[in-house]
Amino acid sequence: MFKHEKQLLREVKVERINPQYAVLMQEQLGGANGELKAALQYISQSFRIEDPTIKDLFLDIGAEELSHMEMVSQTINLLNGHEVDFKTVEAGEIETHVLSGLSPVLINSSGDPWTAHYVNVTGDICADLLSNIAAEQRAKVVYEYLYRQIKDKYVRETIDFLLNREEAHNALFREALNKVKLDGSNKDFGVTEDSKLYFDLSTPGRYFENPNPTPPEFVNPRK
Repeated sequence: MFKHEKQLLREVKVERINPQYAVLMQEQLGGANGELKAALQYISQSFRIEDPTIKDLFLDIGAEELSHMEMVSQTINLLNGHEVDFKTVEAGEIETHVLSGLSPVLINSSGDPWTAHYVNVTGDICADLLSNIAAEQRAKVVYEYLYRQIKDKYVRETIDFLLNREEAHNALFREALNKVKLDGSNKDFGVTEDSKLYFDLSTPGRYFENPNPTPPEFVNPRK
């Protein structure tokens, strides 16, 4: 069961309208590393998780990502203003002005529609957690790129908040992976001789020794 609270997770404001920058923000709404992708990925993964604590974590973070999607959408709304005018968008998607009446629809910054192909679900707890850790890292990088391209202090505050929430999710997923590191596809990880070979197929030099595979483990981020 989901419950919608009318207030946003955090207040969203802008200093002035900026339809061109609204195009960039569309990437975190309907893009491959955006908030909708994250929300549906974690919620979808949760359906097969048996560990109640891990399942709860996936659902909690998935639900928060939906609230991030709401914040991104409101930012896009404020940046677009009230008048449709495709001439205010010099590059990127113009669907907002010619198809959707300024509604922040589920497209990326190029106008490509969101797709479930963005969502990774394997049914293996370790593979899914590693995928989620990488997803949070990628989302953080996109927010960093967005932050550099806007001077609006209120938009920057929103991005800074969302960026730091991605870091929190990353840390939580890493904690969860530590708890289940010997489960799923990590069982009997790196036990054959073939898993301990490094083929040096490039020149010059050999910079890495033979690997000694062990299940992934992360330092507890709370320590």
